[in-house]
Amino acid sequence: MTTGEMVATIFKYGGISAAILVGLYAILLGLLATSTFQTHVVYLHKIQMTWFKDLTVPESFGFMRNQVTPFFLESSDGEKLYAWHILPVELYRRHEAALLEEPVGIVSDITSRHSFKLLRDDPNSRLILHFHGAAGTVGSGYRVPNYRALSAGQPGKIHVLTFDYRGFGKSTGTPSEDGMMLDAHAVVDWAMNIAGIPPNRILIFAQSMGTAVSVAISNYFALRSPPVVFAGAVLVAPFIDAATLASSYRLAGTIPLLSPIARFPVLFNYLQHFLRDKWSTKDRIAQYIRTNEANGEKYRMTLIHAEDDYDVPWCHTTTLFWHAINATTPVGISYDELEERKNESKQDFGAAGSVMEWHTEYGIIREEILKTGLHDVIMGNPVITIAVMRIFQALDASFTC
Repeated sequence: MTTGEMVATIFKYGGISAAILVGLYAILLGLLATSTFQTHVVYLHKIQMTWFKDLTVPESFGFMRNQVTPFFLESSDGEKLYAWHILPVELYRRHEAALLEEPVGIVSDITSRHSFKLLRDDPNSRLILHFHGAAGTVGSGYRVPNYRALSAGQPGKIHVLTFDYRGFGKSTGTPSEDGMMLDAHAVVDWAMNIAGIPPNRILIFAQSMGTAVSVAISNYFALRSPPVVFAGAVLVAPFIDAATLASSYRLAGTIPLLSPIARFPVLFNYLQHFLRDKWSTKDRIAQYIRTNEANGEKYRMTLIHAEDDYDVPWCHTTTLFWHAINATTPVGISYDELEERKNESKQDFGAAGSVMEWHTEYGIIREEILKTGLHDVIMGNPVITIAVMRIFQALDASFTC
């Protein structure tokens, strides 16, 4: 075969390969326009990542016997949401004998359990409502170390309630934006009306997809009359909205979803019309801040992101931080002006990252950009423990170890 023939062959088969890739990508785009395929790609709820462990046996995830009480919550539209009530380790130690006497497994009436009474009957207890990210379950990946980090600052007082959204793990139903809002409402209702914990003793913690859910539900309650505002929120690896995330997201870290299309704004804007669940955190976070400022309600919000997060780029947090800050003033502030303010007043901790706080008469908005932590590992790091304690102690200086 001559050199010319070899070149022609390469171009021929290269062209065929390119045509196949283009065809496959076109099929992917077509599938993404369907509701069912979108649901699986956006939420990844069928990927459990529990490595064949039984979710009804929390001990297999490293907990002590009956440190976790598994039970079901019910949403207003009848879905069953699988949940864990997790006792902080020091509180468990103090009551170990009584807890060991109780049967293990899913309980039908959590109010009868000793662990629930320790939460409900202690006026100094605190409760963290945990909103996990896409894929997996309450027991997946770095979520278990995350629970420990959340309560580590006060291991005798800080309880955690974590749950699986509809369609995840053992929860019934299929995930959607409207449905997951009902799930979040059911969790808040349980915390305030069943466990009897007032909002100022409830902290919202969320990561990744969970940040969109938690900001949405926090905004919903802030808009009520009278408004309901929780002690604060810690948002790890949040994203601006579903469309913006999709424009840079790669499935399994390799397969681009809409990033090639995002280079053509007109086409990308057209495709956004087919996106069923918008999850516009940028709009909701702005409305939440604006509402609290107008109502004179005290609020605290911490946004945390690692620069080496390859799932959700950390620029999402800097943009959300700007949307939040912009909502605190009637005249607003430009993104560039905020960046100038950061250069003047942010704290630079070198390899540990940087911190910027924005104070108003009613609220504190804090941005922490870490150098390392990835998307999930960060959840078990001390930065999470300190963020939780900072918010609780801001409301009650006596809340210490």
